[in-house]
Amino acid sequence: MRPKRLVFSVFLIILGMVIGITLVSEFRLLPFGAAVNDPQKSKPPAISQAEQTFVEISKAVTPAVVNIATTRVVNRGEEAPGFPFDDPFFRRFFGDEPSRRGPPRERRAQGLGSGVIVDPDGLILTNNHVVEKADEIKVVLGDKREFKGKLIGSDPKTDLAVIRIDAKDLPTVSWGDSDKLQVGEYVLAIGNPFGLNQTVTMGIVSAVGRANVGIADYEDFIQTDAAINPGNSGGAMVNTHGELVGINTAIFTQSGGYMGIGFAVPSNMARSIMESLAKEGKVVRGWLGVSIQEVTQQLAKEFGLKEPNGALVSDVLPDSPAEKAGFRRGDVIVQFNGQAVENSTQLRNLVAKTGVGTKAKVRVVRDKKEKELEVTIEEQPKDIAGRGDVEPDPEATSTALAGIEVRNLTPEAARQLGLNRNDKGVVITRVDPGSVADEVGLQRGDLIMEVNRKPVRDTDDYDELISKIGKDEAVLLLINRQGRTMFVTIAP
Repeated sequence: MRPKRLVFSVFLIILGMVIGITLVSEFRLLPFGAAVNDPQKSKPPAISQAEQTFVEISKAVTPAVVNIATTRVVNRGEEAPGFPFDDPFFRRFFGDEPSRRGPPRERRAQGLGSGVIVDPDGLILTNNHVVEKADEIKVVLGDKREFKGKLIGSDPKTDLAVIRIDAKDLPTVSWGDSDKLQVGEYVLAIGNPFGLNQTVTMGIVSAVGRANVGIADYEDFIQTDAAINPGNSGGAMVNTHGELVGINTAIFTQSGGYMGIGFAVPSNMARSIMESLAKEGKVVRGWLGVSIQEVTQQLAKEFGLKEPNGALVSDVLPDSPAEKAGFRRGDVIVQFNGQAVENSTQLRNLVAKTGVGTKAKVRVVRDKKEKELEVTIEEQPKDIAGRGDVEPDPEATSTALAGIEVRNLTPEAARQLGLNRNDKGVVITRVDPGSVADEVGLQRGDLIMEVNRKPVRDTDDYDELISKIGKDEAVLLLINRQGRTMFVTIAP
């Protein structure tokens, strides 16, 4: 039995060797590195093509993005030494470091930012906050050449500025049409974050038409998740065609660093501002002469609108183009020069870019009926604040005006509240916490001028008007708060 077992064992060994040799000869042994799939060969063609597109765009655009270093002389108490890069972008969204006390003395504060060459003869577009108050501006090109920059003009209301360097035949970025951008499109952000020259990041367009961000007076931002960090301010945002569609401006952050929300000024707005600054050294804006506010769902109902669109006129300035054209408080502007008005921010931007002297046709809803007016746009006065609208207050969940007390407006009260002598109404003297009036946002010192579009001259008028309001009826108030008028609704 043992010899048979030995023969069988030898047979198995020989069989195993034959199988092993066969496998080796059939498949060959490969080095470990070669045995792993080549990632380049395994990529789908679409991905490889997209990568190559980004590579080509980066090569084409980065030479036209410059580093801007600024210097200004400040008192020690004005700025805290040692703050990271002293970048204005960083300070605006992270906060100032508490100032370090010491003997008053001057020091040279330095800032970093980016810029985009938009003309081969040395015209560079950047952010106003990058070069604001700078005593010296140094521009460093991608090829390491350095130039002294000269400020041509700036526009704080859009946070844009134009500088020039003495150079010729410079690389530039082609202009794109930011109005054609769609949410979800790929974009590249190119700049010099933290002084790291010509850094490229990628993301998508997260939103367009962002306003009320609190960065500038005129806002129509492109929102992106492409990484934007301190030093990126003034850099380029380009589309997949390598065209300039935005100027990187700011981020939303709670830490001072990237959190996935960045903002860029649209190229169409930036180009218009740049051309005006380059030619005139200033920006000429159109002016209508009204205070406006957003149309909420309840206001839309009160003013006879099917949808909460348009801009509600809360005041008409004396001797303004709007007054001359017959605009009234309570008009809802729904169309400006043939373009539908979605909100107050859009209207402000439309008016601002309308040429002075233009006769604009404006469609309004007045007393729940549409009416067309023609207004001649004038140049915005220098002393007019950029934000011509007022923030809407939250809407109430009840119609009751319980919880407030009012009294007649006296000359002394008018003076203290910053009101005009001719203003009429009743002053709110008390607002109960948690009351409907409190929830709707009414405050002590508010002057109630109208109730349901009826004028209020004194407490008698007020009492008479509110006595006619049913328990479940909505109330529309016109109030004056520190010289600014606004409509407030209290809805059932």
